[in-house]
Amino acid sequence: MLRRLALKSVGFVVALAIVSGITLFYRKALPQVNQTTVALTFLLAILAVSTVWGMAVSAVMSVAAMLAFNYFFLPPVGTLSIADPQNWAALLAFLVTAILGSQLSGRMQREAEEANRRRREIERLYAFSQKLLGEGNVIQLLNAIPNHIVESFEAGSASLFLSEKNKFYRSGLGAARLDEEKMKASFSRDEAIVDTAGGFFFGPIRLGVRSIGSFGVSGSPLSRQTLEAMGSLIGIAIERAHAVEQLSKAEADRQSERLKSALLDSITHDFRTPLTSIKASVTSLLSGGKPAATQEELLTVINEECDRLNRLVREASEMARLEAGEFELDLGPVKIESLIEAALANSRNALGSREVRVQVAPGLPPVRVDLERAKDVLVQLIDNANLYSPKDRPIVISAEPSGRFVLTSIADQGPGIEDLEQGMIFDKFYRGRDQRYLVQGTGMGLPIAKAIVEAHGGTIGVTSQIGRGSVFSFTLPVDSHASEQR
Repeated sequence: MLRRLALKSVGFVVALAIVSGITLFYRKALPQVNQTTVALTFLLAILAVSTVWGMAVSAVMSVAAMLAFNYFFLPPVGTLSIADPQNWAALLAFLVTAILGSQLSGRMQREAEEANRRRREIERLYAFSQKLLGEGNVIQLLNAIPNHIVESFEAGSASLFLSEKNKFYRSGLGAARLDEEKMKASFSRDEAIVDTAGGFFFGPIRLGVRSIGSFGVSGSPLSRQTLEAMGSLIGIAIERAHAVEQLSKAEADRQSERLKSALLDSITHDFRTPLTSIKASVTSLLSGGKPAATQEELLTVINEECDRLNRLVREASEMARLEAGEFELDLGPVKIESLIEAALANSRNALGSREVRVQVAPGLPPVRVDLERAKDVLVQLIDNANLYSPKDRPIVISAEPSGRFVLTSIADQGPGIEDLEQGMIFDKFYRGRDQRYLVQGTGMGLPIAKAIVEAHGGTIGVTSQIGRGSVFSFTLPVDSHASEQR
């Protein structure tokens, strides 16, 4: 208040000084000046002062300018009387023009300030809304809203009250000073409460036409319109966070059901086939009267199908352990040639007479891997190439350096994989649409291989062309100690 009075006092002094300066300039420097020029100069000065100090100062300046104009420039000069009656009209027109001009100028200034204030509030509301959209979790959002209010509106403190939880969320150094009763009153009355003198502002949080809580702000002057907008934005953000959570939960439930269906389909199809073979073979044996050769054949079928069942159970158990992180890698330096030889030895029976070409770049450094786990990856990819490509076509295994990794690829000349399926082929239980009933399997081999490679810090992927085959590639990290010795 004292500061305003001081500024007004300065304005009055400056206004009178300007009137005196104009009068002295024209009396001393230009004694023969035209009266119209003097009047226009006074008017321009009054308009300039009104834009800075407002209507009160400009009104006083207008009266002072009229008296100076009358005394020093209208005949008879040196008196406040007017000889020519026409000058009365000119003097009155001057005074009215000066006051009206200063009033219009002051109004324009006030409207400009109001427009700037509203623009700043809109910018702050936009920044506030952007911060609210960045939160997807309801609990995190409720705790973050007071902080967002303080940051966006440069407030001293902010608080949030939700009626459903009957809980307050606070932020800022002075958050404890916000009156909780006023916040509850704003919620119950469903209207904004403005305490301009104390610098406290409270507004309801609305979701549609229903009030769900309230908020309070201190240290930053806010209009009622801004409080209403803030309440609506907070309500929408809370509802949006609820919707995102529900959507995420629904999606998780949907994926869970999809996984259950895939697992059930896998169990139904892949477990029932060996069980049927075992049952049929055992029934034949129990019926008796079979030749020794036939009995041996049936026992061989039982043995193979039991191995198959064990493999299916082992893959499911392995996938569960990998996903749970309940396994440890026995890492050590391994030459990529040794890894390929071990995998081919494991797959020899399955490959039979198929041609396998090995192309390893010379001088490759050892990789740091768990030999047994890495071998399982390569065996899985070799078996896939063997199952999904014609027996008379070769499989090509190659290895080459790739930065701090060694890139190993297994290429076949099978039917290829469609672009759409390439993105899903490493998903659990997923099998190609055209191959799922032609080739036995659970759809867990590639997901297991992916989990093992990623546990080593590498990557795995596939490139394929329909009718020309597929290339599965994975990277394994180079052993740093061996690399330094080289």
